[in-house]
Amino acid sequence: MVDQPAGLPPNPWNEHAWVVGEPSVGAGTWIGAFTLIDGSGGLTIGAGCDISSGAQIYTHSSAKRCVSGRRFDVVERAPVVIGDRVFVGAGAIIQMGVTIGDEAVIGAGAVVTKNVPARAIVAGVPARVVGHVDFDADGIPTFVSR
Repeated sequence: MVDQPAGLPPNPWNEHAWVVGEPSVGAGTWIGAFTLIDGSGGLTIGAGCDISSGAQIYTHSSAKRCVSGRRFDVVERAPVVIGDRVFVGAGAIIQMGVTIGDEAVIGAGAVVTKNVPARAIVAGVPARVVGHVDFDADGIPTFVSR
């Protein structure tokens, strides 16, 4: 367990990350500083991922509860599943209920609101597919734009 600065809940990944709930995180995954990892609705992050600094992963939303004046009295929750060897760029936001396939790349600052196929490269707000990941005969990746 990493020692935490005052006010942050303890987590085994990064002393400067805010981790809520009990996410399942695969071996060799790196989580950067100043990230928000919300596992309260169910979160699985695969092996060998890099979650860059400032990224946010949400498994809940209180938007309907808020705008209804609490007449809708539920905090909605839906799990997020991130495959193996996924790169999440700095400041990216992944919304509840999203599944991201293996070896995908989430661009810096992207807002992911829908599922991302394996080996897709997504960017923008909302995130959209802008390319794909190919591998050469030696297993070295190439990023191919659309």
